[in-house]
Amino acid sequence: MSPYVELRNVSKAFGPVWALTDVHLELYPGEVNCLAGENGAGKSTLIKILTGAHQRDAGDYLIDGREVGNPTPAQARQAGIGVVYQELSLLPDLSVAENLLMGRLPNRRGITRPRELRRQATAMLERVDQGHLDPDTPVAELSLAVRQLVEIAKVLGQNPKVLIFDEPTTALSETETAALLGRIKGLRDDGHAIMYVSHHLEEMFEIGDRVTVLRDGKFAASGPMRDYDHDSLIATMVGRKIESLYPASSRTIGEPRLVVEGLRPAGVHSGQIDFTVRRGEILGVAGLLGSGRTELLRAIFGADPIAAGRIGIDGVEVKPGNPRTAVRAGVGLLTEDRKQLGLMLELAIRENASIAQLPQISRLSLVDTKAERSTVDRYLGGLRLRAKSWEQPVSSLSGGNQQKVLLARWLATRAKVLLFDEPTKGVDVGAKSEIYTVIGDLAAEGLAVIVVSSYLPEVLGLADRVLVMREGLVAGELTASEATEEAVLHLASTGGSK
Repeated sequence: MSPYVELRNVSKAFGPVWALTDVHLELYPGEVNCLAGENGAGKSTLIKILTGAHQRDAGDYLIDGREVGNPTPAQARQAGIGVVYQELSLLPDLSVAENLLMGRLPNRRGITRPRELRRQATAMLERVDQGHLDPDTPVAELSLAVRQLVEIAKVLGQNPKVLIFDEPTTALSETETAALLGRIKGLRDDGHAIMYVSHHLEEMFEIGDRVTVLRDGKFAASGPMRDYDHDSLIATMVGRKIESLYPASSRTIGEPRLVVEGLRPAGVHSGQIDFTVRRGEILGVAGLLGSGRTELLRAIFGADPIAAGRIGIDGVEVKPGNPRTAVRAGVGLLTEDRKQLGLMLELAIRENASIAQLPQISRLSLVDTKAERSTVDRYLGGLRLRAKSWEQPVSSLSGGNQQKVLLARWLATRAKVLLFDEPTKGVDVGAKSEIYTVIGDLAAEGLAVIVVSSYLPEVLGLADRVLVMREGLVAGELTASEATEEAVLHLASTGGSK
């Protein structure tokens, strides 16, 4: 069988920097080819070349055996290249039907035909098992998982032969992810050539027939997925063997540092949350989507109101409901959505890392640049941040390096308690290992650390203890030796001990 899409020795430069050099790729009908690589490996650039968003500087691009030159995005779509991006392209204020048929609404003499619009939209929705969905529903009213399916239906409406999925499960729950992967398998079985991009290796091993690995913008390897296991794939991606993804625990657990008593988040009408995190301890918080994990961290940080409860740090009570008070007491929060809630993307790395320290590095409302530079050098310098200059915008960094900037911000405040909400979301496996090491090092220095994650292996690999949340309260607590995926899921779903 011949590949439907083939790239040969493709290279792409942005000024003096080569983003891709001599990259090879083959996409076969009826096969899922997983594209693997760290952030900065060139995956996004490769997708943009395939879709016509970027023009390559060297190499061949063949579709169905014919060289296509440098196609425009419209020409790539006409040739059968469809892509479902991580950031969905749907317009929330328009209906499902209007989104599905945008640019080709059925009309007569310039007037849209509503009945025909609904008929065509329903037919498109049926291809993703959503024929029951009212096509007049505004997209803003849909769950994220359903929006993802509407996006897929929109792409399928262009009758593509190739489907590219770029991090499609980033914001989905485990159940939603499993359902989406099942639909992708169905599309493969229908004869589509599929390229799947994800930081989650377990997803690649579940649906991948073949894997292509990029490293530092170069072709590293390609072959059947069955020829790899997790360790060998990681080693191929990062160019080195990672002996242990999670740091070995040789920490000393000390005195209580964070004490939470009688906490009841706003909206929870009964029950309370009590727990203690000690110096040098990493507490994992697990639970299903909507269980109240993020809300717990936000309540401790003072970002969300609470109905009742006390919070103490090093024996001193901290007034709840005020983030400024929490920061002064030594609490730092690394939010799940770092782009919307954590970073100021157009500001420099230096400004993002130092902003929580403005009162300490300012005099008469003017920033002491020498003091600011010293602060940034001190706290960012030890985090192995990959950047040419502290002056480049933080938006230019990979997800893992953006997370390090946020971490430096809170370290500069001399935090005693650090709250991590999905610390490796959208981060590649090499950067994950570095972040895990930093978390372990911070705990070893005596900080109390809480880690919330939807990825259970992450919680189990890092934590000394695990709190399991359900319906806004703690359903149970497990020691590291007791904490297994089965035990956590049992508590999260039933609230009872096994």
